[in-house]
Amino acid sequence: MNKEQLMRRAIALSEESVDRGGGPFGAVIAKDGEIVAEASNRVTIDNDPTAHAEVNCIRLAAARLDTFDLSGCEIYTSCEPCPMCLGAIYWARLDRIYYANDRKDAARIGFDDDFIYQEIPLKPEDRQKKMTILLPEAAARAFRMWEERVDKTAY
Repeated sequence: MNKEQLMRRAIALSEESVDRGGGPFGAVIAKDGEIVAEASNRVTIDNDPTAHAEVNCIRLAAARLDTFDLSGCEIYTSCEPCPMCLGAIYWARLDRIYYANDRKDAARIGFDDDFIYQEIPLKPEDRQKKMTILLPEAAARAFRMWEERVDKTAY
């Protein structure tokens, strides 16, 4: 499939999601023009605030390819990824992101991801969600254990 066909599939998934009571978002992950996984937004269907189309699609692709490293794959999403999904895309190592609607389009219909994008560069103490460091000394043990482990799978 070409890029336009893959994007049209992501858009179709977003429309199907609305028909099922989900949010208006769809995503497709492809490798060499072939669909590896496709998913839509299931936040309200599953009562899961992390069930965004991109995250769902990454989970399916990783399971199907039996790897957490999706290098060599591209994601086609009906809307510019929110910060959570963008982070997941980077962690999954997808090569490229194609999107149709942008975050301003999403904000116009009540999905104001731009607010989160604006929060990210702020110092933790300046964010609207208050953040407090608690028990860092205790948590450091797991980091030391990881650092010292010789048979770990780095990611």
